[in-house]
Amino acid sequence: MNRVVSRSPQRPDDVVVDVAVTDPAAVRNAADTARQAARDWSAATALARARALHQLADAIAAERETLSALIVREVGKPVSEAGAEVDRGIALVRYYAQQTLDPIGETYPAPDGTSLLYTFRRPHGVVGLITPWNFPIAIPLWKMAPALAYGNTVVWKPAPEATGVALRLHELCAAALPSGVVTIVLGDAETGRAVVDTTDAVSFTGSARVGALVRIAAAERGIPSQCEMGSVNASIVFPDYPVEDAARVIASAAMGYAGQKCTATSRVIVVGDPEPLVDALVAAVEAFPVGDPADPTTGMGPVISADSLEAVLTAADEARASGGALLTGGRRCRDDGWYAAPTLVRGLAPGHRLAQEEIFGPFCVLLTARDIDEAFELANAVRYGLVAAVFTHDTRVVAEAVRRLDTGLIRINAATTGVDFYAPFGGQKLSSSGPREQGKAARDFFTTVHTVTITPA
Repeated sequence: MNRVVSRSPQRPDDVVVDVAVTDPAAVRNAADTARQAARDWSAATALARARALHQLADAIAAERETLSALIVREVGKPVSEAGAEVDRGIALVRYYAQQTLDPIGETYPAPDGTSLLYTFRRPHGVVGLITPWNFPIAIPLWKMAPALAYGNTVVWKPAPEATGVALRLHELCAAALPSGVVTIVLGDAETGRAVVDTTDAVSFTGSARVGALVRIAAAERGIPSQCEMGSVNASIVFPDYPVEDAARVIASAAMGYAGQKCTATSRVIVVGDPEPLVDALVAAVEAFPVGDPADPTTGMGPVISADSLEAVLTAADEARASGGALLTGGRRCRDDGWYAAPTLVRGLAPGHRLAQEEIFGPFCVLLTARDIDEAFELANAVRYGLVAAVFTHDTRVVAEAVRRLDTGLIRINAATTGVDFYAPFGGQKLSSSGPREQGKAARDFFTTVHTVTITPA
């Protein structure tokens, strides 16, 4: 890969950006620049870092409409979600601007009664960020803002598919922050490996396969890593919950933004008689608005690439070949971009590949369970564990869900999608590795803890 070429998924002939790849030598230079900048940035007062972050938030807010339009153009996110993502990014930066003023340690009773025993947090130095294309503003900022707040500098490699948005965001960072505090490098696997090889800690969001490589490479260097990866999230519907209400929420969670969220619903587990929910869900999915992501009424635009489109169509063919029933979708629904129709299948075994692995598209598998025990067993019977949703009015079921589901996020009567930036975010099993992201939990990854004893001479 010599150049990064990003195309609009709804109009593939629209080239958003065509730029040179950052080679490993240039990545090393970027890390050196960031390390020099880290001396002054980490030594700056907390109030100075807070002011700089507020300036960044102001700069992003001033560009809200431009950034939203660029997100729509480059990654095909519906415009209503794109604007909300920029708003969340602004809120994230302001939130972490305030975090600079939090305590940076604790004191403990000294065993001799006269010494001072305390902990002190300090930054790693240079943090490498490797981010995906599907949230091209929010995910970089929910990593970048805490990294900067706690005194680190950043070398950032965005996904090639979101290079245009990343370059504009970096311009705003460069204008609002001191020189060298945030450096951007462009490319794919080779560039990403160079980031892991040259920084002092690395935070990654992407596939489980690549996340495993990042984790191993970081461990070999003895640096901390934080990896947020994929999942096959379940929405579990119990018979006491109104099927039309559940179907409406699940259809949006599964098909919104073409299912291209790590929190999207990809399995629906129906407890008891499945037919009422099946009918309601098929109707809700078929009514879900697919179209131009620039249209405010659109809930689902294209998938990100021709390969992603092919993955959805191949999955539908595989479901049919395996004896599954295609309830809706399984086809290309527009010719002017990479549009896959929202797809819903049933009749597959719970252990089938399509019920076990992430397609990362508008594809959802329906499963049935006799009772609560089988429902939770099915939900847990995958290698991933990011989020599960449970739809019920029974508080006993709620209590069991909280106790038994193997996911980092458990949502009751709410979509699997949706993240609160001030609360910890992360999963179990292959979905996550390392400390949680977001909220005050971010401090645990972006700082190191040092225990200090001072004894009077």
